[in-house]
Amino acid sequence: MKNRPYSQLALAFAAGFLSVLGFAPFEVFVAPLIGLTLLFYLWQCSTSSGRQFALGLSFGLGLYGFGIYWIYISLHEFGGMPWWFAGFCTFCLCAFMALFPALVGYLSRRIGWVFLTAPLLWGVSDWVRGWIFTGFPWLTLGYSQVPNSPLVGFMPIVGAYGVSTIVALIASILAFVFVRQSTSLLKVKALVAVSVIAILGLLLKQIEWTTPTGQPLKVALLQGNVSQSIKWSPEVAQSTITQYLKMVEQSDAQLIVLPETALPVIAQQLDQQVIQRITQHAQKQNGDVLVGLVQYDAEDQSYFNSAISFGSAPVQAYSKIHLVPFGEFIPLKAVFGWIYRDWLNIPLSDLTRGKQQAPMQLAGQQVAVNICYEDVFGEEIIHPLPEATLLVNMSNDAWYGKSFAAVQHMQFSQARAIETGRMMLRATNTGATAIIDQHGKVLAHAPHDTQMTLTGKVLGYQGTTPYVWWGNWPFIVLSFSVIAFVLWRKTK
Repeated sequence: MKNRPYSQLALAFAAGFLSVLGFAPFEVFVAPLIGLTLLFYLWQCSTSSGRQFALGLSFGLGLYGFGIYWIYISLHEFGGMPWWFAGFCTFCLCAFMALFPALVGYLSRRIGWVFLTAPLLWGVSDWVRGWIFTGFPWLTLGYSQVPNSPLVGFMPIVGAYGVSTIVALIASILAFVFVRQSTSLLKVKALVAVSVIAILGLLLKQIEWTTPTGQPLKVALLQGNVSQSIKWSPEVAQSTITQYLKMVEQSDAQLIVLPETALPVIAQQLDQQVIQRITQHAQKQNGDVLVGLVQYDAEDQSYFNSAISFGSAPVQAYSKIHLVPFGEFIPLKAVFGWIYRDWLNIPLSDLTRGKQQAPMQLAGQQVAVNICYEDVFGEEIIHPLPEATLLVNMSNDAWYGKSFAAVQHMQFSQARAIETGRMMLRATNTGATAIIDQHGKVLAHAPHDTQMTLTGKVLGYQGTTPYVWWGNWPFIVLSFSVIAFVLWRKTK
């Protein structure tokens, strides 16, 4: 294999492809361990930083090419972009993301001690992907362990990025054993090290970091199943509003949640009679209804992707803070504005970000609302904690058709539940609408692409996980400290 560079690149690509099986809908959590072990084996066999870069790039193309293919669907089928340009843009995104494992390979060889620095740099690279250019941490390897792997026991302590590092560390230990043609004693030591990590994770999974507070709350999550192709058509707007109003009035839940931008109308233009009927129904149930709407600020001439409550509590609103570049705002308009003018047809693609706010007081709980892919950013979800007792995500993944995107997104919501020790409610347009417990287990999941109301009983939780207290900082500090130590040793 050492003398067959193209075979090595093909194997690295296959290893990346295999790693996708760790994510929803497959959830084979050992698959990324196997894929990463193959990549680390190739890296540790290599003696060239350039070669490691190429192997990492090939792995990344396999991982992201298979894992986020659905970007093409949103650009072409729903965004109206020509197929060839949508394909080109999707490939460019996958290639950009593949640069991260490529750089891990390159830098770990340049720094030295590949078996140790590569897993640390892997976790750091996942973290950097979470904030560079506003962040796109999709397919962070830590999520592949949710919800059944022993390693999720570490998630309430070090978060998804820390678990990514642990996954990479196990893979590196296994690869080191194979590369060195180790003695039986060294193999036993490696097996013991991996076993200790897994057992420790299992023990940590048994810890209840948070405790229930308040009485059980009946919730209803409305899944309208409105086709994305007609969602914003003026001809169907009224029928959509009527449909959701009927679903609200048929529910006897104390907390009713609609999806992101469920009502296709500006909040200030919503019929007062509709607001009155929603409010009266919620008050009758001694609860509240949370509605996804677009708000308009006439003073600033700004539009916001918002969640607004109506019911027993005073009207409250949350506006999305972390917007999607190219989907909800146009970065560098002078450079990229032509794409929207000539190629794309995405409504409300130039929104304004909201501001941090306290949890909403709804149906007797302190509810921390997040919209769409905001729940992919664990360090942001913890801002309203520990005051918040319940998490709510309002999404619309209809943009990605019948792809992996919706269930991958739900898996990330499961990680947020584990990190915070809070239940997570997901109300979506076409799926994945779900009730998730504080351990990341899906208690109820609505069938996709079906109009229905998902109901269930939930509990609020109080208390704090270590991750809520310190976020990603321990993982970041430890990783950079070890890398700095290796560099110092190298100079000696």
